[in-house]
Amino acid sequence: MQNRPFAYDSGECGKAKGFRVRASAGKWRCVGAFALALALLPFPGMTQTATGKVGYVDLKRLIDNAPQMVESRTRLQREFAPRDAALKADEVRLDTLKTRYKRDAAIMSKADADALKRRIDTLDGAIKRTRDALRNDLNTRAAADRDRIWQQINDTVIDYARAHGYDLIVPSPVVYANPRIDITDAVLDQLRRAKPATGMPP
Repeated sequence: MQNRPFAYDSGECGKAKGFRVRASAGKWRCVGAFALALALLPFPGMTQTATGKVGYVDLKRLIDNAPQMVESRTRLQREFAPRDAALKADEVRLDTLKTRYKRDAAIMSKADADALKRRIDTLDGAIKRTRDALRNDLNTRAAADRDRIWQQINDTVIDYARAHGYDLIVPSPVVYANPRIDITDAVLDQLRRAKPATGMPP
């Protein structure tokens, strides 16, 4: 059986049964932009900030658990499931042909053995092309959703900070943050009450 292109990775988007939307570089570009946005959050000069109200957000938890991210992963999994099932069926058929060739090639006529080998090679190439196309399509769609949703997460953190009088929000990773300044759960609650990210399909 060929290696599967799908299986969820919580490093970007949390877990779901089935396959993975790979996050990697796209996610960390978003994280960098988010950290910069927070750094630019208005607050009175450094001397005041040292004694001002400081909060902390766990970016990985926001990415993994924001309901907009969860909904996007679930929707993409459902949308791409038929193509994934068809790919699996082709892989089963390829394994069956390979088993037959290995078992019977020696007792088949040369013409029949060559014909079976051509069928195997043709199907193997088609599976590889299908897998690559499926992976690329899925990752492209996931990245587009992630960019839209990340903007909503970013805006929600800043809105929360301003509404609650924070002078500075520090994003993860940090060496240490006291749990009492962690606003991650509060931001998640606000995201749960919010509308879907702008541009998200229903």
